[in-house]
Amino acid sequence: MKLIFAGTPHFAAVALAALVSAGHEILLVLTQPDRPAGRGLKLLASDVAQVAGASGLRLEKPSTLRDVTTQTMLRDCNADLMVVAAYGLLLPQVVLDIPRLGCLNIHGSILPRWRGAAPVQRAIEAGDSETGITIMQMDAGLDTGAVLLEKRIAISNFDTSATLFEKLTQLGADSIVEALANLPNLTAAPQAINGVTYAKKILKAEASINWSDSATVLARRIRAFDPFPGVEARVGKEAIKIWRAEVVASSTPHPPGTVIALTTNQLTVQCGQDALSLNVVQKPGGKRLTIADFLRGMAGHTPSNVTNPMQLGSLFK
Repeated sequence: MKLIFAGTPHFAAVALAALVSAGHEILLVLTQPDRPAGRGLKLLASDVAQVAGASGLRLEKPSTLRDVTTQTMLRDCNADLMVVAAYGLLLPQVVLDIPRLGCLNIHGSILPRWRGAAPVQRAIEAGDSETGITIMQMDAGLDTGAVLLEKRIAISNFDTSATLFEKLTQLGADSIVEALANLPNLTAAPQAINGVTYAKKILKAEASINWSDSATVLARRIRAFDPFPGVEARVGKEAIKIWRAEVVASSTPHPPGTVIALTTNQLTVQCGQDALSLNVVQKPGGKRLTIADFLRGMAGHTPSNVTNPMQLGSLFK
């Protein structure tokens, strides 16, 4: 098929590469403008831009799709279809109407659950047991279009957003290739009215831990916010990121945030319900450390089988 492709991150780049390998003619690739990245804040091309460049594809980086010049460019392609994956720009109705067969979106959830910007993170945070990929016929709403194809996968108790994204990235690429190969035989089914949820964008303001939440909720959030923005806890004047933790049954009467067990390789913190044993943490400017390595590096503090929470007070606040 003759395609326009619109996408930006790794999730979209793998799908673009798969479409090229499947033999589709990519007339035009759209991606977000280069963004500053790294400590030097040098402009960095998106993953999709890099795949397009390596494949010798025509690439454009418009800041909006609402101007007449960009719309004329799209119209001149005479494309059969536009494929969209994590693009980052809204497609107005006039753009949706340009390709002969409309626009298809690769979405990282089973719609109508988790429409919106962060479906992978919100699925983990909510404790969902499964997620997947939906290939959707786009309309003017927010992920409201009819479903052409869906593929489901389980969410394990060890999945982080990073690991789940990687699974969904390959599944998304395979699914769009399958959908295009079988497009004449696919029926566009309207989304269910019930079960609609919205996956709002992940904000840095959500990173600060609240020990009054249950340990189960916090453990899920830690996995959901890995790699961004990471869950933070205050240790003195520092904000320590928590990257891995496990739920420990606890019925102690101590206030949330109290350290209830501390040894050379264990740090367990009371939560609103049960407790969290911290496994992997990170100091500001440092690398991820096991809790044993972290505790060895705490200045002036060498715990050794100390389990009396009254001695420790509220080390974590």
